[in-house]
Amino acid sequence: MSLFNKILGNASEVSSESLTEKYGRLLIEGESVELGFKLLRDVFMFTNKRLILIDIQGFTGSKAEYKSMPYKNISRFSLETAGTFDLDAELKIWISSENTPTVSKKFNKSIDVYAVQRYLAQKVL
Repeated sequence: MSLFNKILGNASEVSSESLTEKYGRLLIEGESVELGFKLLRDVFMFTNKRLILIDIQGFTGSKAEYKSMPYKNISRFSLETAGTFDLDAELKIWISSENTPTVSKKFNKSIDVYAVQRYLAQKVL
């Protein structure tokens, strides 16, 4: 991920193998990481059962918050694609009947956001 994208807070893709190695203790039996992204220190990964958000906190990064969102609880999502002058795309996810998106993540142009949207649609619909 380039420094410019890090400053903007854009996500870059991370291999499912490296995420499984690092965060495998979060997974239940029969669960596997299928798609994952890193945003500065934070991580979000799509497994075959749920979306897991990892929020690394504090100056040293020794504290972390893990959020688990089963796909059945995702009520809707939106995708805003990158434009000519806009360098990033944005994915927003709503949980249950909330009025504002629970998750809002930006992707740089190197990520195929249509593939991410297609993956999420297959899990939610």
